[in-house]
Amino acid sequence: MSKAAGPYLSAWWRNQQLRAPAMKLENADPFHRNLEEALDVKRKQSSLYSIIPCQWKTGDVIDFTSNDTLSLGSSGALRKEFDKEMETLAGEPIGAAGSRIVDGNSNYMELVEQEVADFHGAESSIILASGFEANIAIFSAIPRPGDVIVYDEFVHASMYDGLERTLAVEKIPFRHNDADALRHILENLVDTNPLIRQGKKCVIIALESVYSMDGDVCPLADLVETAKDCLPLRNKAIVVDEAHSAGLMGAKGEGLVSMLGLEKDVEVRVHAVSKAIGVSGAVVMGSQTIRIALVNLARNVIFSTAPSLPVVAGIRASYNLMKRGATKENLASLQKLVHHFHDTITSHPSYQQALDQNIIAIPLFEDWEDRTYQTHVIPVWTPNQDHLYLAYHLNLSGFSSFPVEYPVVPKGQGRVRLAFHAGNTLAEVERLVTSVMEWAAEMMRIEDEGLQGDESVPTAARVVFESLEEGVGVGA
Repeated sequence: MSKAAGPYLSAWWRNQQLRAPAMKLENADPFHRNLEEALDVKRKQSSLYSIIPCQWKTGDVIDFTSNDTLSLGSSGALRKEFDKEMETLAGEPIGAAGSRIVDGNSNYMELVEQEVADFHGAESSIILASGFEANIAIFSAIPRPGDVIVYDEFVHASMYDGLERTLAVEKIPFRHNDADALRHILENLVDTNPLIRQGKKCVIIALESVYSMDGDVCPLADLVETAKDCLPLRNKAIVVDEAHSAGLMGAKGEGLVSMLGLEKDVEVRVHAVSKAIGVSGAVVMGSQTIRIALVNLARNVIFSTAPSLPVVAGIRASYNLMKRGATKENLASLQKLVHHFHDTITSHPSYQQALDQNIIAIPLFEDWEDRTYQTHVIPVWTPNQDHLYLAYHLNLSGFSSFPVEYPVVPKGQGRVRLAFHAGNTLAEVERLVTSVMEWAAEMMRIEDEGLQGDESVPTAARVVFESLEEGVGVGA
């Protein structure tokens, strides 16, 4: 383990220092001082996000955080395919020059959209700027006045922001991944809402395929059957955000909906292509009616410039790789690595003791053997604020890791989110397990010996605090 905080932790820690008090002494202008006071609320909780250089891209640490899940970016495979695609477009304008409804459309863009739709078994699709923008567009445009939205309580922030702009008359969360909870809400709606009961208004059900902070898979087949059973007049629409299954689930990466053969039962799908697929943007898939509705009723689509040529070409390049099976080995490698992490850490001599003492918890490992597919996101939960300590330890041990806390996850459920990649190695996974369990062993010793005060702070955290106080900030 490094004996001093490296550039990443140094930059992060500097950004957590309060700024508003000094600005008051300097008689700074109220506009910026008020903003810094708002930011200081996050700094006091050591939760201010910082735009700092990416560690794993410089080779300083091993990547267990990024969304390059299939390692298409780091391997160079996608860049090669992209360059080949761009060669066929020589002389074409780079920019779109307008929105889709004015001057921004092109035959090439429509070709790629139809190819993507065909790959996923959808009638049509439309490319948007990001998964976030896609969910804003869907929930601001698709629900009609009088409709009701029922959503899994753990859906992404972009869906929550979309719900703020919806015309739906009511928005109801249901307990995460719980088909019985969904049934209870739907039956109550049918009983109490005449327009829903008569099939004149609809229930839009919002889900994710894989939940990014928990790594668990949506029981989609059960939820679809529940919706069909409770709403026999077909006045339902299911929206599935496939950000973390796009490119990963299915024989060639078609996603959860296609893997389960539920293309005709799910009305809207969002595939963010900025994660495993390795480029940027998102594709919304559904009927032609959905596509037309987004172009006409979603303000962020109407008033935004269409995707540029490189964005569309990047999407086509990645889908070309998937269509010809070039990512199959990546998919197999990813599953092998995730299983290796599970097997290695659960067989560690101290693992059960660490669980029993509540030093770490990995809820995703429950019923592990019953699942045929394991996701690439594995959160390691810790009590109190210990996830920050674990993140320090992993970083100083040469791993990129991301601590997650409120408001991204519920209060008291902090965790370190580990994201595995096809390009990781078995040896790297074993080193990762060793590092996690070294930290757990130290935390167990601190607890067993009843250490208090500074002695209760684990080694990595003390290294970070002490080196930054001394102004070291350079990894040894």
